[in-house]
This record gives sequence, structure tokens and C-alpha cells, in this order.
Amino acid sequence: MQKNFLRYATLGLVFAGIAIGCTPTKNPQPESTPTPVAAVAADPKNCTYSVDGKNITLANGSAETTIDDTQAKLITRYFGNEVAGDFNGDGTPDVAFLLTQDAGGSGTFYYVAVALGGTKCQGTNAVLLGDRIAPQSSEFRDGQIIVNFADRKPGEPMTAKPSVGVSKYFRVENSQLAEVRQ
Repeated sequence: MQKNFLRYATLGLVFAGIAIGCTPTKNPQPESTPTPVAAVAADPKNCTYSVDGKNITLANGSAETTIDDTQAKLITRYFGNEVAGDFNGDGTPDVAFLLTQDAGGSGTFYYVAVALGGTKCQGTNAVLLGDRIAPQSSEFRDGQIIVNFADRKPGEPMTAKPSVGVSKYFRVENSQLAEVRQ
């Protein structure tokens, strides 16, 4: 008797669940509309940036240029640590991220740059963070881009492991990236 009761109770719950799932809702969900192109964040891996006064165009996240009249190559790469937000107040998402540059020596130079969104990517100038630092995280808070990384203590050799926490603050003004002194 108890087995039959459990069977009927279980079947009743199953049918009730099916009935609820098949009942049309009174407020159907609106059809999703595609995001307008102007509201899509820029692609930081395919944009042009000003690094140390020279325009560097990334294609799939990297660029290779010749250093002056030498055979040496300057390799610029998208590093990551992306943070998105509307950095310039135009209503479209922008992306701040880190770039690296390597000229074939022992150094790897880290920069922060911003890909401004819209119908076409517009890259800002890149601001140097340091040589052979240890990037941590990036964030967007109170209208500022905050880049956190570890660096060496003053006077330590470049061979020392970065161990001092550093946070640098940036703001986009007139399509230019500028450090904000805290």
C-alpha cells in the first residue's frame, strides 16, 4: 500500500512539473536584439598604439618592426591583464591591457595601453610600467584604470626577483592615456 502511494505521488509530481514547464508564460521574453557595432568593445589585439612615440600596429596580438637602420627586431606583443569599462565616457566599452616589448636583449618592457571602442578601434599611447616586472591584476574603479604589479626595491639589480607591490593609476583624457599621481 505504501509503495503504491509513493509511486502515485512521484508520478503526480512528474506530471505537475511537465504541466508547469509547458504552460505559456503571461509575459513572454522579448526577442534578443543584436548588440550594435558601436557598443562592442574594441579588439586590443588588432589596433594601432603609440609606443615611445612610434605607431605600432598589432595584428593578432603582435608586431615586429626593425630598430632604426639595424637588423635588430623590436617585437611588441599583447600580454593580457585586460580590464573593460567606458574609460573615455562615450558610452562604448573600451579595453585596457598590457603590452610587452622585446628588442632582443635581456629586458622585457611592460606598458599599459587602451583600445577605445566604437565602430573602429582607436589605440591610445602606451605608458611604460617597467622592465621585467611581474604583472598581477588590472581593474577599473572610480573612473580610473588601476594596474597592479610587483617590481624590485630601489637599488636592487635587474636580476632580483620583483617583490614590491606597486599600483599605478591611469585615466583616458582626450583619447590619451595619462598616469594619475596618487
